[in-house]
Amino acid sequence: MTRPASVVGQASKSKTPRLIRASAWLGWFVHAGMIPFPKPYADFAARLRVPCGFVMAISFATSSRPTPRSLAWGIPVACLGLALRAWAAGHLAKNQQLAISGPYAHMRNPLYLGTLLVAAGLAVAARSWALALLFSAFFVLIYLPVIMLEEQHLRKLFPAYADYAAQVPAFAPRLRAFGAANASSRFQISRYRKNQEYQAPLAFIAGLAWLTWKAFR
Repeated sequence: MTRPASVVGQASKSKTPRLIRASAWLGWFVHAGMIPFPKPYADFAARLRVPCGFVMAISFATSSRPTPRSLAWGIPVACLGLALRAWAAGHLAKNQQLAISGPYAHMRNPLYLGTLLVAAGLAVAARSWALALLFSAFFVLIYLPVIMLEEQHLRKLFPAYADYAAQVPAFAPRLRAFGAANASSRFQISRYRKNQEYQAPLAFIAGLAWLTWKAFR
């Protein structure tokens, strides 16, 4: 038996806020602290990072059920994540100096937090519980072990990292910036380009175009 149009409309409207609440729970879980993973598993997760990315892209293309309302809720969250990633990329000189300026003065992993916000925004915009659960599993089971490996690498590469990590949270931003500002702490567009962060907004535009087409076709 077909449900009345009014019931279908109410179900569509209620789904987006539920996805937002689920994304908030994921954010709380991440802010609660880093999960210790055995190194063999972390190494295995690092190898799965790229293949899982393709799985995510296919799932995004096939399981998204966007509406204009879901786009209005999700796009601002994703854009906030892109902005955070761009800010972080302009302060990051990989393996050359310890990044403690810009967003790194407030949290240790702004790039990953930006990725989390982009994923949460896209899941809300796509209006898909399956996609939200898949994004959550990918972040917890793949990204968090990779972050653990990267932090171990930074501790070996930069002796000052131990003091930095003791004072700056992994994800939950501290209000007072760590360290003193200097000339090298400014955002540098050359670093943004070198880190190839421009690929993130290009991929987002492609995903947004797909969602917009599905929502208004």
